[in-house]
Amino acid sequence: MTDAQDTAADSTRRSNGETPPDEPGSSVTEAPTPLLEPREGIPPVIADEAALAEVVAAFAAGSGPVAVDAERASGYRYGQRAYLVQLRREGAGTALIDPVACPDLSALGEALSGVEWVLHAATQDLPCLREIGMVPTRLFDTELAGRLAGFPRVGLGAMVENVLGFVLEKGHSAVDWSTRPLPEPWLRYAALDVELLVDLRDALEKELDRQGKLEWALQEFDAIASAPPAEPRKEPWRRTSGMHKVRRRRQLAVVRELWETRDRIAQRRDVSPGKVLPDTAIVEAALALPGNVHALAALNGFGHRTGRRQLEQWQAAVDRAKALPEAELPQPGQPVTGPPPPRAWADKDPSAAARLSAARAAVTSLAEQLSMPQENLISPDTVRRLCWQPPGVVDAATVSAALSGYGARPWQVELVTPVLVAALTKDA
Repeated sequence: MTDAQDTAADSTRRSNGETPPDEPGSSVTEAPTPLLEPREGIPPVIADEAALAEVVAAFAAGSGPVAVDAERASGYRYGQRAYLVQLRREGAGTALIDPVACPDLSALGEALSGVEWVLHAATQDLPCLREIGMVPTRLFDTELAGRLAGFPRVGLGAMVENVLGFVLEKGHSAVDWSTRPLPEPWLRYAALDVELLVDLRDALEKELDRQGKLEWALQEFDAIASAPPAEPRKEPWRRTSGMHKVRRRRQLAVVRELWETRDRIAQRRDVSPGKVLPDTAIVEAALALPGNVHALAALNGFGHRTGRRQLEQWQAAVDRAKALPEAELPQPGQPVTGPPPPRAWADKDPSAAARLSAARAAVTSLAEQLSMPQENLISPDTVRRLCWQPPGVVDAATVSAALSGYGARPWQVELVTPVLVAALTKDA
């Protein structure tokens, strides 16, 4: 049993109205306990300014870290906005907030400024939280902590079960959270998602400290909290599923035109783009270049359920792409800002390919020794960039400087510099 499990076994948590036994390890070595009800029951959904003001005051007066989670409606609605925000803090209990009825939570964000926020997979929730005015200055990511600590399964349910000995009901993770009113079982699920987050954080902190990795984790958390918002993707239409089948520039233009038409419709209707037109249909139309709506209707994805008016709008998009002059057609592949794809290295630069092979093997070996995924030890893109264009003089100082320039954290630089220096100088 790890120290994290010892910590979990000592914690007293309510499940199904009862307290688990206090014997060390009982909640982990025995069958996991289903967590069926939040310990104070399901709180009412905060949906007006007066109730929100009470929550802000209560959480400002609370103590210790605050557990934070958000539910989106991916696959149902356009974009990644939050449709429910859950919080829990000692002294304040649990709050469920409707960000549709209360779209500005900046007062809550300010009340929690300086407080450590505990999130699971923080980078997934931070963009939608930022949109409603909630931006942490400090955070603890329990999923990332689990990766660094070497847990093989780092989903919230698996972590709560393996570390704390409780089973979370996960049946509502992919429902349409834009539904109003939200059903009681969904609200129970949402409240339980933050019920044990702080307990999980405390257990993982102790485990990371035992492994000598706590400082590494703190550097990672600081990097996430201080990272600026992600830049919008350039040419997002190129991420259409199945794009590898599309080769000719005219066909690429069809993909672009259909994707952009679909995106405008989805945004106007506030539905997931895939519900307007699936990616498979876009690729089918690009490959076939149909000449009229009858030919379009015969393609997969444009079947009998597609109305005449819809078929005409999709055919119009195809026709616009077909009418573009050659100079306005998109180029194959995306503009490359870094090294070429590794599969091309052997032909373009065999020495670089050899460096990359040696570096990958060295990083993989070190990651295995440290019991963590290699992508958490050092970004694969950073390794590729270093191997494609290494410093003129390869030594610890130049490699460390290069890694830092690519955004590696100090703990990563310290650990991987020696093995990368050895890999880069192997042939020499």
